[in-house]
Amino acid sequence: MNKKVLIPLVVAIALLVAGVAYLTISLLSQKQANKEMQELADLDKKEMENEYEQFARQYSEMKTQINNDSIVAQLTREQMRTQQLLEELRQVKSTDAREIARLKKELATVRAVLRSYVLEIDSLNRLNQDLMAENTRVKGQYNEATRQIQGLSSEKASLSEKVAIAAQLDATGINMVAKKKNGKPVKKIKDCKSIEVSFRITRNVTASNGVRTFYVRITTPAGDVLGGGGTFTYENRQLECSMKKSVEYTGEETPVTMFRQVGEFLSKGTYNVSIFADGNMIGSRNFTYSK
Repeated sequence: MNKKVLIPLVVAIALLVAGVAYLTISLLSQKQANKEMQELADLDKKEMENEYEQFARQYSEMKTQINNDSIVAQLTREQMRTQQLLEELRQVKSTDAREIARLKKELATVRAVLRSYVLEIDSLNRLNQDLMAENTRVKGQYNEATRQIQGLSSEKASLSEKVAIAAQLDATGINMVAKKKNGKPVKKIKDCKSIEVSFRITRNVTASNGVRTFYVRITTPAGDVLGGGGTFTYENRQLECSMKKSVEYTGEETPVTMFRQVGEFLSKGTYNVSIFADGNMIGSRNFTYSK
């Protein structure tokens, strides 16, 4: 065969083989990334289901600790609503981002309503305790008072567990800004040199005051985590975070802003920003860059 024909033919075959190999590797890499993102989405959905189930049980338990028919009726309505939302969540696929976001917002509302009932029942129980103590002092029934106090101690322990659930923090207004070297927002994500993440910790009078450490975990469109912030404990395992910050929390709404320098290449697509504190995921939001 003529060399003028043979050489181009060999080059063409080599390019075709290289192209097929590159396409195969790319497809395998994308499949693995999608699998990891699906696992995280499934984990998030399962945690939401667990919280809905726990809140429904808490409503059931609280109804046994109050003799006010009006409050019992309100608790029953909220319990039925919580169970309905749980069933909706169970029917939703973890990949349905819009429905998951809606049910996560509903979960925050359920938590806030539960918190208000915990405070109300706690106030009623405290008032009841004061009246019983006064009655005991007047009648001098020391032995009867001792028995009642022992029973109240058990109820107080159960109520303390409910207060701990109500004291969980919530992060709202989550925002992520990719910036150029000069600090201005980028038009193309590949030009990003730093990332700013900001959010607000909502007001929570049942939460304890003091220094809290907040962890931000940013997942790329390929399913990788932008690391560099160390690790933290979540669901009995260590997760890598992108950044962290310790803030003095007083129970009032508190703004938090964090920054991370970017040295790696960032591709266009959807980035997930999740906020963690006290071993809980307290907020999450997706950001899509089309360029």
